[in-house]
Amino acid sequence: MADLHPVKAPLERAYLAVDLGAASGRVMLGRLSEDALELEELHRFAQPVAFEGGHERWMLDRLLTEVMNGLHAVGQQQLVDPAEIRSVGVDGWGVDYGLLDDWETLIENPVCYRDPRTDGMLEALLSKLPAQQIYARTGIQFMPINTSVQILAQIAAGEWPTQAKRLLMIPDLIHRHLSGVSTGEVTNASTTQLLHAGTREWDAQMLRAVGVAPEIMPSLVQPGTRLGCLLPEYRASTGLDRLEVVVPATHDTASAVAGTPLSPGWAFLSSGTWSLLGIETSDPVFGDEAQCRNLTNEAGVYGTNRLLKNVMGLWMLESCRRIWESEGIGLSHKELLGGLQSAVIGDVHIDVDDMRFLNPKNMVREISSYLVERGQAIPSSPVGFARVILESLALRCAQVLDDLMTITSQKVRGIHVIGGGSRNNFLNQALASATGLAVRAGPVEATTIGNIMVQAIADDALEHHSAARTFVANTSTVRVFQPRDADRWARARKLFRITPT
Repeated sequence: MADLHPVKAPLERAYLAVDLGAASGRVMLGRLSEDALELEELHRFAQPVAFEGGHERWMLDRLLTEVMNGLHAVGQQQLVDPAEIRSVGVDGWGVDYGLLDDWETLIENPVCYRDPRTDGMLEALLSKLPAQQIYARTGIQFMPINTSVQILAQIAAGEWPTQAKRLLMIPDLIHRHLSGVSTGEVTNASTTQLLHAGTREWDAQMLRAVGVAPEIMPSLVQPGTRLGCLLPEYRASTGLDRLEVVVPATHDTASAVAGTPLSPGWAFLSSGTWSLLGIETSDPVFGDEAQCRNLTNEAGVYGTNRLLKNVMGLWMLESCRRIWESEGIGLSHKELLGGLQSAVIGDVHIDVDDMRFLNPKNMVREISSYLVERGQAIPSSPVGFARVILESLALRCAQVLDDLMTITSQKVRGIHVIGGGSRNNFLNQALASATGLAVRAGPVEATTIGNIMVQAIADDALEHHSAARTFVANTSTVRVFQPRDADRWARARKLFRITPT
């Protein structure tokens, strides 16, 4: 990988990474040596979600049990002496939070960002402060799932607990469970739309606007902060006698970008449930143009800023697969994507960022209705639906990339795709063709790698972030995709610009 700096060999160490996704979670063992980072999955589990108290919620007790099952698996699987593991860190999605009382006990299970309680509440936020002022303070794109909007919705519904004394994001809740220390890690805090983008401190005016006291927010810490040892009762039950709790970049996208061997001038695309497309900058990027394009500034590791756009991701395809399975049409990923290889780009595309696709009861029906409303043909097969979704994702990413280059006056040289979606060769090729740029795909495990790299730097096993990226570049395999069918994709881009907003 070009443009990365030489680095001395890292110390041989072992670390644990807890990686929480919206659908599933994992506890991973990472063994760092001179020429490799070996990853082993110790425990995988479905995210415990249930309808409780009128809302879709994360079942935190069950989630904590699954995390502890992963820690116990270290000794059970005997892959490494538990006493040799240096630290553990947790990363996960943004925006969702839990509330604690005076005794730091969770009052109720956190509500999931897909719950419809925020319907229509973005307008309520904008009635408190003008959009331009909010953006100038936070640099965060306007989405109904933002923590700011969720808090307003909870208060408006009369559901804010009077005993609430502390607000913690999901990974921070788990770090507190493991260490007994309550903190707010800055990369995840930046997703709340309650953090001042310039100072990276809680914004008192935003907190007043949504109706909460500044005292409820936790003290902020940077990635790499050491919270102390695993609590004694957990050390005794797991055998992890020397395990420290070290805060990584707790927002999974921040960890993923930290674990990407990103060359200068390249954009990143964290491809999974969401498609998070952006570039690293030294400072937040504000202004009317950035706000108009609804770009977001999220904190990265070691003082960096990630200017990006949250675009719908493979959630749409997974939602369709669930519908097909319920109808007796069981298609594996291999079968579905295999059928796409012979498909050519068509004229049927959708605005993947239309809010109707966020959490419909039936994604297949919702896409069909969208197409009928616009006089477009409904695909005749699951493969046809998959092609529409994936090509539309690629075309939308091409639009966002144009916006990023316009706002920053930077020329992007290529796109580095990471995460589970980097396995999708059809999407990678579509992205290269839609943007006219080279695409590098991999590593798939960038989030876990980034989590472990931050722990290793805190442990002095690696010197700094540049050293970590060089190490990842030297020890990872990436696939490269070049643009194809330029005329056909140029026509598709022209047609696509008519519909999406």
